[in-house]
Amino acid sequence: MAYQILIVDDDALMRRSLSLQLEQAGYRTTTAASGEDALALIQRDRPDLVLLDVGLPGMDGLETIRRIHQEMDIPVIFVTARRREFDEILGLELGADEYITKPFNPDVLQARIKAVLRRTSRQDTRGSARDETLEIGDLIIDPAAHEVTVGGRPVELTAREFALLHVLALEAGKVVALDDLIARVWGAEFLGEPQVVYVHMRWLREKIEADPNKPQRIVNVRGVGYKLVPQMSDQARA
Repeated sequence: MAYQILIVDDDALMRRSLSLQLEQAGYRTTTAASGEDALALIQRDRPDLVLLDVGLPGMDGLETIRRIHQEMDIPVIFVTARRREFDEILGLELGADEYITKPFNPDVLQARIKAVLRRTSRQDTRGSARDETLEIGDLIIDPAAHEVTVGGRPVELTAREFALLHVLALEAGKVVALDDLIARVWGAEFLGEPQVVYVHMRWLREKIEADPNKPQRIVNVRGVGYKLVPQMSDQARA
């Protein structure tokens, strides 16, 4: 499964630009506009790496990285307009893996991201829960191999469809709120745009449901969200 990167910056244009660049490079991204939002998002869906601005409103980046590392070991790259040596030294002492200042060359940033991910992968710091194979009835999801089978039949999914199904599978049997799905699969930038979920949900159902017009696996709980329900193939029932 593609590495997931959380972009934390109060500049909406910067968030969108970085998110687009990184997704074009093959990463999955989520975004947050504040340290508080970033911490809440990390609790719901742990990323593989955080790009963190220092000059955030409210809780600044230095306090945010301190709070992140109090609870879990996630690599952090500071992306900031600040150039003061004090910030750089303090940030690295607090556990930042890299430090890059704006404006920066996107190729340089991606090179640093790859270097940090290589280092942390060797140290096995990725969230193991997101890599475990999940079985929900006759639906099997292998995140490490990016493979899905339904009743033993392989199903080809796009990266976004796979991410959507994986989030539902991690909460199988429970309702996942629409805004939670958007935040975990598309990022905070898309909150208030539920159509992205509706469109991808339709495509996903066409691939995994026996009858997409009468879905049995992914059930819509009206006004709340969606729930993945275990189903068994006719062969398994026999």
